[in-house]
Amino acid sequence: MGKNRKLISNSLSMVVNRLAQSITTFVLTASIARILGAEALGQYLLAFTYYFIFVSIASQGLKTLFTREIARYPEKTPLYLISGTWLQLIFSLLSYVVLVILVFLLPYTSETSTACYIMGLTIIPFSLSNITEAIFQAKEKMHLIAIATVPVYVIRLFLMLWAMQMNYGIDYIAGILVFSESLILVIEWILINKLVKAKWKIDKDFIYSIIKNARTFFAIEALAVVNGRIQILILSLSGSEFIIGIYGGITQLFQPFFIIANSICIAMFPGLSKAVTKGRESQRKIISNCIEMLLIIALPLSIGMLFLSKNLLTFVYNPSFAQGSLALSVIAVSLIFIPFNQSLSFLLVANGFEIVNLRQVAVNTTLGSLAGVILVSQYNLLGAAIMAFLMSFIAFSQYIYFTSTLIFPLNYWQIMRSPLLISILMSMVFFILKKIELDFLLTIAIATFCYILFVSLLMIHTLGGIHVAWQKIVKK
Repeated sequence: MGKNRKLISNSLSMVVNRLAQSITTFVLTASIARILGAEALGQYLLAFTYYFIFVSIASQGLKTLFTREIARYPEKTPLYLISGTWLQLIFSLLSYVVLVILVFLLPYTSETSTACYIMGLTIIPFSLSNITEAIFQAKEKMHLIAIATVPVYVIRLFLMLWAMQMNYGIDYIAGILVFSESLILVIEWILINKLVKAKWKIDKDFIYSIIKNARTFFAIEALAVVNGRIQILILSLSGSEFIIGIYGGITQLFQPFFIIANSICIAMFPGLSKAVTKGRESQRKIISNCIEMLLIIALPLSIGMLFLSKNLLTFVYNPSFAQGSLALSVIAVSLIFIPFNQSLSFLLVANGFEIVNLRQVAVNTTLGSLAGVILVSQYNLLGAAIMAFLMSFIAFSQYIYFTSTLIFPLNYWQIMRSPLLISILMSMVFFILKKIELDFLLTIAIATFCYILFVSLLMIHTLGGIHVAWQKIVKK
């Protein structure tokens, strides 16, 4: 029971952190589209894409490795904190230099290039804060991450909204992002000093060892982040900032789910790593529960997007975004694969099969990029959406195959039956709501209420009925 409480607590902390990030990002994206227009949104998203690619290459590999190793060997935490931070600083500086050179060589406007240069500076503070967050995650004190980040996210959003109202452009938005991530880094170091007694010594042998061990993780993250942002990169070279703005607005609608999925998987990862020594049945239970939980969110969300795509885009952004309704529907279908892809990638890393993740991402990126060049050049916005669907399916196929052959097969019926039941019920709700043609906000409110009701009834049934569920809640 204690372990379940810790998993729930850490999951909630990560979800609160990621959800706050997602909500503020979503509000910012919608505000840029409404106040500055789709072209400015395209500039912002392109600058953010380059920042996100290079910060992920510079830091996410180390973060994943540090989380796993500190969870296994907590006595080495001070060594990882100081030497790891120094190593991360070097990587982040190199990453920023490469970003500047690449953007300079590509045929972007001066306004877009300047936004990329400024936002790229965020690589340095964000990368350094990833080291402290890896320690918080490994020690399962993820509430400290939420304490450091959530207030800053909220304040940052208000500052950016104020800047747009004062007619400041994307450059100022990027500058506020750099300052806010630097502030988060300072707060996290204050918190980490209360948790870890730092040893202010740089261990060169340790740094060399980390570089050697992290090579696979760096390659995985580099390919994964390009894999995730390749559509925008191709659109930036074959389309325009306006099309990027519409596509980015579509994908932004899915970010809350991706953040929730990633947060749940991150919270699960330390326990999953420890469960490796306890046998495969223990791992199977953890990973099955994780996939089932994510499917209960993903499938009804996908159905809702299919029913409400055009109205949703018009309501959130403006009527010009309605032309992306078909692309939104195509991407919505790909949500079926995401719970498996997210969860099984962490399962493979926990079992030391990160090389499989590398192969998967390499295959996915190569095939997706080749298909994407053809699809985007022929169908533009819709081609990018089809490309996203194909890449999710290719990743799903590989994860299922490698998990079944290297670790254990999944019990698919056990995982799928509850999500399918809720999805069928929600399909009926959306069908009825579409027929009676209610106001959009009222439709969303009724659908949300029905979803919460169905999930609550399912949980009560799973716990053994209302009386048993009540006793368990009171006992806690």
